[in-house]
Amino acid sequence: MSDGAHSATESQETPERPAPPALRAVHTPNFPALLRGLGASLLVTTYQAGKLVMVRDEGDHLNTHFRSFAAPMGLAIDHDRLAIGTTTQVWEYVDVPAVAAKLEPPGRHDGCFLPRSSHFTGNIQIHEMAWGIGEELWVVNTRFSCLCTIDRTASFTPRWRPPFVSALEPTDRCHLNGLAMDAGRPRSVTALGRSDAPAGWRADKATGGLLMDVASGEVVTQGLSMPHSPRWYRGRLWACESGAGTLGLIDQRTGRYEAVASAPGFTRGLDFAGDLAFVGLSQVRETAVFSGIPITERLAPEERTCGVCVIDLIRGEPVALLRFEEGVQEVFAVQVLRGRRYPDLINDDPKLLENSFVVPDAALADVPASLRGSG
Repeated sequence: MSDGAHSATESQETPERPAPPALRAVHTPNFPALLRGLGASLLVTTYQAGKLVMVRDEGDHLNTHFRSFAAPMGLAIDHDRLAIGTTTQVWEYVDVPAVAAKLEPPGRHDGCFLPRSSHFTGNIQIHEMAWGIGEELWVVNTRFSCLCTIDRTASFTPRWRPPFVSALEPTDRCHLNGLAMDAGRPRSVTALGRSDAPAGWRADKATGGLLMDVASGEVVTQGLSMPHSPRWYRGRLWACESGAGTLGLIDQRTGRYEAVASAPGFTRGLDFAGDLAFVGLSQVRETAVFSGIPITERLAPEERTCGVCVIDLIRGEPVALLRFEEGVQEVFAVQVLRGRRYPDLINDDPKLLENSFVVPDAALADVPASLRGSG
């Protein structure tokens, strides 16, 4: 990993509101160039701090731009659509380039996500989310131990649950948490324990984690320490063994988990770009939930990092790091936002939201030329 650290600048939410407590970050000098080379930015959620963080390249340093949400966790991106799962809602945003052109400073922004809808799920403890075939939004419904989809007819529509979970009820029996999609369909999930009792996963949290195949319902890998973030990438199945602070591969023949790289934190949240993996890191709270797991024995509290670690998949080692120094202790989701180096998201600017309109292409002929594309 590159030596040295640069401070990241912060963007607060609106000039007319009091500034929230400082959320400071530092990063290795090479991090901005990595994002620049990819033509991308990063989206990071932290439910503990109640923020969506937009990590943007600003030349010789990163800009960490914060937007407030109620305990945001899952993120789902599909071209110009973005979904965010919070305590009781799923918010859907759409990128409106015409509005991006009007943001300050002029010419800086290349994306602007505006809210399009909000669906109330109730507190189902939304974890990972992903868009699937037919524009279905798949959600890991942790409280009800199931995968569900979102539509207008109900709080949620249950679609799948582990065969060992006998009932649909809100007691978080196995702590289902991670979702890997393949060709637009759910293929693999992670859970923290094989349990059919309310919060039964807690009894064996240090070594009871498992990865399952959705189609067959079979357990592929077990004996993991708090696994999260399964992903199919380039024909291989990746996952984080969060309790050990590693990123690794699942051998498809044996089901064995093989660590590829270790990181200085509880690994949760994962996305890929080229030969790089972007892995979320959390410091791990000193609570009963996180006691007795390998990373608390490997790293002292002051050695555990919260932020995003970039891992070179070829070399199997970290090559860049963004570290939150204050205000953020836990990261949940990490997503690479391709094709947008400096985006924004508007959720608390009433004037801009009141006067930004998107109409179907077929209706543009009736819009005066002076107003088209003006946001």
